[in-house]
Amino acid sequence: MKIILPSEKSIPVEPGVSVFQALKKEGVHLTSSCGGKGTCGKCKIIVKSGPVDTRSTTKLTKGEIKKGAVLACQSFPRGDIQIEIPKESELIVEGKIATGKSKDLQELLHSTGAKREPLTRRIVLQLPPPSLNDNISDLERLKREFVTKGLGCLRVPFRFLINLAGIVRKKDWEITLSTINAGDCCEITNISPGNRTSARYGIAIDIGTTTVVAYLIDLNDGTLVDIASTYNSQIQFGDDVITRIIYVEEHNALKSLHRTIIVDINDLISLLRKTHTINIDSIDSLVTAGNPTMTHIFLGLDPASIRQEPYIPTANSFPVSHAGELGIKTNPNTPVYTFPCVSSYVGGDIVSGVLASRLHKSQDLCLFMDVGTNGEIVLGNSEWLVTAACSAGPCFEGSGIRHGMRATEGAIEDVRINRKTLEPEIEIIGEGVKPLGICGSGMIDAVAEMFITGILDQKGKLQKSASDRIRDGDNGPEFVVYSGDNRDIVLTEPDIENIIRAKAAIYAGLSMLLKEMGYTFADVHRMFIAGGFGKFLDVEKAVILGMLPDIPKKKFTYLGNTSIIGAYLCTLSQNLREEAEEIAGKMTYIELSVSRSFMDEYVSGLFIPHTNIDAFPGVKKLLKK
Repeated sequence: MKIILPSEKSIPVEPGVSVFQALKKEGVHLTSSCGGKGTCGKCKIIVKSGPVDTRSTTKLTKGEIKKGAVLACQSFPRGDIQIEIPKESELIVEGKIATGKSKDLQELLHSTGAKREPLTRRIVLQLPPPSLNDNISDLERLKREFVTKGLGCLRVPFRFLINLAGIVRKKDWEITLSTINAGDCCEITNISPGNRTSARYGIAIDIGTTTVVAYLIDLNDGTLVDIASTYNSQIQFGDDVITRIIYVEEHNALKSLHRTIIVDINDLISLLRKTHTINIDSIDSLVTAGNPTMTHIFLGLDPASIRQEPYIPTANSFPVSHAGELGIKTNPNTPVYTFPCVSSYVGGDIVSGVLASRLHKSQDLCLFMDVGTNGEIVLGNSEWLVTAACSAGPCFEGSGIRHGMRATEGAIEDVRINRKTLEPEIEIIGEGVKPLGICGSGMIDAVAEMFITGILDQKGKLQKSASDRIRDGDNGPEFVVYSGDNRDIVLTEPDIENIIRAKAAIYAGLSMLLKEMGYTFADVHRMFIAGGFGKFLDVEKAVILGMLPDIPKKKFTYLGNTSIIGAYLCTLSQNLREEAEEIAGKMTYIELSVSRSFMDEYVSGLFIPHTNIDAFPGVKKLLKK
């Protein structure tokens, strides 16, 4: 049996193997946040012809089923089939976007004043051939040449002795060493015959609770070559870190969750390598950043104590590991640098974000906020840093929202509702594309606009009499943001409830951290907003929603996904890796969740914008118009 794609490419499929699995085996990756369990509904394909057994259609509309849509993970061919893969179901790289970002990232690296010094370096040596008069061993010959060139001492792990004799002789004693700093010595991470310095790549990875992002970086010039991203398939075990830790404990499933994230990372690396025809030995290093739970699971460390009082992780600072130890499909000797964490709930992604924002170099009081599945906050300046965390949930990254998606091409990222007709006007990421779903910034815009126009009340309930776009759906009332030929894009009342809970947690965290340190929002000189949708966020709409404080707009700076930006910087600079370690050591964690005042603030935020409207004078004035 085979699966035939529109390109006429044929993919073999064994009996009992799903379309999802067959495509993945051949390097055709589909979006999936549930790991192929059929619960997220994101791996839709269209079957044009051929027999298919489909086990579940619960995530499909009647219109989609009529057009031949099925979930790839729930569909099993019984013969040859022809399929189409809708754009929203494809896991793709972002070449055009990467090209635009590369210059900005290189300018940021330059602005830090840090020397470009990747985690590894490649050194070409021409060893003098042995003779009866120069009869030292191959290993001693290698070390002697290294010292003679003024490169210092060299540590050679035993595993490199196995093939050393053949490698040094293959290209007439010319070799290329990949090395990493190991204290007062250099340590070999790879050895190859001949000159292998022309193609060198590093991969920076942001391991988010909901999404995983990978940057492919040219180590020779610092260019961002490409970007790939996907949902974190661990979502099948729980939407947030606590439910995943509980799953690990109750099912003895650490290995399962570790394998799941490694498979996601391998998929992204495979996609990047395939797109750019990169040899596996050309990948020199990996740098990863993630919250403490994601970091522990990625490294195969038990995260159980993270959620148990007194909330002590296995480690906050991690030795350099190797790809082979973790199951990553590059050269097994490729070193993996993992960002240090601060506490059980503030991790390397926030350390990376502070590094990228340069907050730790500012003389003025600054706030840093990373909006993801967990909302982490940092307050401080060059003299001190305090941090806290609050659970925002995965809705702003597209998970748990009926038509939610990441901030990629095809996502509705801006919504305005005409004040006279009450018809939505939308903007979509990308040029000449139809909307595929709605991302975090679009959700914030839509809910704020619905509130201002009376479509939504202060409690987040849709007012059916206000608009013809409100209709009854499978989960109660829903608002049609976009009506298309193939499908509508809606926000349901449960979607809106998720958004309000998330924004309430974020605002409560910001407010309480300032109060704990004796400050108010008026004392903040600059507020940095990070997160995958940060660059698309409309601050005025976020203030109307009650997610951000009502302070002058000029104080806000949008940074986007700072976790991956910091990982990019550390892929290219030893100085910045040292800065990251210093930032982690400097931060003081404050536990807000045990505070009754935090819960009171959170409950007050479960209204739009807040029960205390005086805290939002701009919104109060707007409502009086």
